[in-house]
Amino acid sequence: MQLEKIVSYHKALADPTRLRLLLLLSQGEMHGQALAEKLNLSQPTVTHHAAKLREAALIKERRDKNTVYFKLNPEFINNGAEASLQFIFSKGAENMEEQLPENSLQDTVIRNFFSKDGRLRQIPAQYKKKLIALQYMVEKLEPGVVYTEKEINEYIKQFHEDFATIRREFIMHQFMYREKDKYELNPREVWTRWEYVK
Repeated sequence: MQLEKIVSYHKALADPTRLRLLLLLSQGEMHGQALAEKLNLSQPTVTHHAAKLREAALIKERRDKNTVYFKLNPEFINNGAEASLQFIFSKGAENMEEQLPENSLQDTVIRNFFSKDGRLRQIPAQYKKKLIALQYMVEKLEPGVVYTEKEINEYIKQFHEDFATIRREFIMHQFMYREKDKYELNPREVWTRWEYVK
C-alpha cells in the first residue's frame, strides 16, 4: 500500500465520531437515520463522516429507493492496519527517506544538514546523503573557471571549516579535476550521481 493511502487511512480514522460509526457498523449494515439516532447526531453530520470513511474505502454504501445503507469494508480496514504495521516495523526509518521522490530526498538532506545561513552542520555519514551535500556545494562554482587551491579552500570555508576533507571529496567523487594546485569543475556527466546509489 502506498504511503499516501496509509496516510488517508489514518486521516479517515482520526475522528472519534467516525470510530464510533465504525463500531456501530461492526454489528451489521445500518441506514443513515439509524446511525444518526444512535450517535445522537444530525443526518447531514452522519452523511459527512460516512463520506470521509467511504473515500478511504473503509465502508461501502448501497441505496434502496431513498434510503442509504452503510456497511463495513473489512478487507480495506485490515489492509490499512497491516500496511501501517509493515511500513513502521519492516521498512525502518532509513528506508523511509529513500522511498521519497528524488527531489524530496534532496530537499530533505539540504534542509537537515544545512543551516539557514547556508553552513553545513556536519558532513553526512551516509554515502548518498554525503553526495547530495557535496553536489549542493559544488553546484555554486563556475564551470570553466580554474581555481587555485587557496580559492577553493576559501570557498569551502563558507560552508564548513574542514575544507581539506571536502576538497578531497570533490576530487574523489569526480566533481572537480585537480592538476598541481589548480582546480576545475568536471562536466556534470562524470560526477558521482547520488541518484544511482542504492
